[in-house]
Amino acid sequence: MAPVADVAAWAESLDQLLECQTGQLVFEDFLRTEYSEENLLFWRACEGYKKIADEAELAVAAKRIFVEFVQVDALRQINIDCVTRGEISGNLSRPGPGCFDRAQRLIRRLMENDCYPRFLKSEIYQALLERP
Repeated sequence: MAPVADVAAWAESLDQLLECQTGQLVFEDFLRTEYSEENLLFWRACEGYKKIADEAELAVAAKRIFVEFVQVDALRQINIDCVTRGEISGNLSRPGPGCFDRAQRLIRRLMENDCYPRFLKSEIYQALLERP
């Protein structure tokens, strides 16, 4: 488990939390209790997607992310507007590294303004802070 100093740093910003592997896992556990872990999973998938250099691999990953998170009635459908959803759909024929940037920004903002403040007040987080 992360040292208490690291856990305390998670309260500084969502970025601090997301930069820490353990922080992401704890945040994911919290999001699961709120039935909204798809937000973090999508954000993570986008981070991995941006690191893909091969065009064919990029196309396969884009389709997978679209099917899992973006398309209407996706198993882990994220909450984005229809314009952004349509933009991604249009990008799928020639997906580039920025294919999901707008949606990722929207989801990051949603986590920062909605889930993250609740996470900081949650029993999960508070219990970690209070560990010896």
